[in-house]
Amino acid sequence: MSQWQCAGLRWDRSGPALAWHHPVHGDRVSPLSPGRPLAFTIVGEAHAAAGPRTVAMPAPASARVCVGVRRGARHTPCPVGAEVSATAVSAQCPDCARLDRSYSVAADTRTDDPRPYDVYLAWFGPDLIKVGITATEREGARLLEQAALSYTLLGRGPLMAARRAEAVLGAALGIPDRFPYAAKRAARENPPPQGERAAQLAALHARARALNGLPEFLALCPCAPVHHDAVFHLDRVRPLDGVVRLAPGRTVAGRVEAVAGPDVHLTDTAGRALLLDTRQLAGWPLAAAPADAATTAEVAAPAREAAEPEGLF
Repeated sequence: MSQWQCAGLRWDRSGPALAWHHPVHGDRVSPLSPGRPLAFTIVGEAHAAAGPRTVAMPAPASARVCVGVRRGARHTPCPVGAEVSATAVSAQCPDCARLDRSYSVAADTRTDDPRPYDVYLAWFGPDLIKVGITATEREGARLLEQAALSYTLLGRGPLMAARRAEAVLGAALGIPDRFPYAAKRAARENPPPQGERAAQLAALHARARALNGLPEFLALCPCAPVHHDAVFHLDRVRPLDGVVRLAPGRTVAGRVEAVAGPDVHLTDTAGRALLLDTRQLAGWPLAAAPADAATTAEVAAPAREAAEPEGLF
């Protein structure tokens, strides 16, 4: 029987929501507002981890399965239903990942996008400010996905002008276009006041605007910092007791406290402050669990994860 598959966490200006896909019933979303119960069991029994594969094969029914490729509102399922590692932060198999990046602004394989793009400076920590670009029509959702605590726009223009500005800032000012996610998560634990962040962004914004070589088709924007503390509900975040590790047959149950980027902060029925990384939730077949169920998933001590590449859009 077909199961609902988690398709990951999505942000828009109305807030975060878990996305779901079903081969018959289509797509749905579940908002993740503070105080909302979140309780699910990963379908299936525990099974031995699959060994290396040279040819993609259908995954067992209890496995985490590739989510396929999504472009806009169109979803293309993985043609072989390939299994994905339980601990991977990407829920795509190598073949679907290559297809996804074959026509992608983030991978520089799509240069004909006619939409306007914003160039932004995003603040994640005192030494973690990055430059990036995002489609204007997304209205800052990309910054929420990245878990930026604060950001300001630098300019707006055609895709190639925005991409050129990003390259100029990287070369002239040494501003990177990405950081390991673990560094962002750690910096979020005790952020400085908004005024301090705004001042750092303003200083970098002034230096960026003064650069020679910015594209003439980029319309510069005034420095107007936006802060996400309230959107993420950071005032509800407690020091973590642990990070959830997902596996077939295991249950996670608790109350949503806060959501920042892909991270969901939960208080489980035992009163523990847990972190659920929804990058690792995508691809699993899930079934509803009672709201008062015990969390039986492994809870690991918070640890620094390895650097992972991340997209820009």
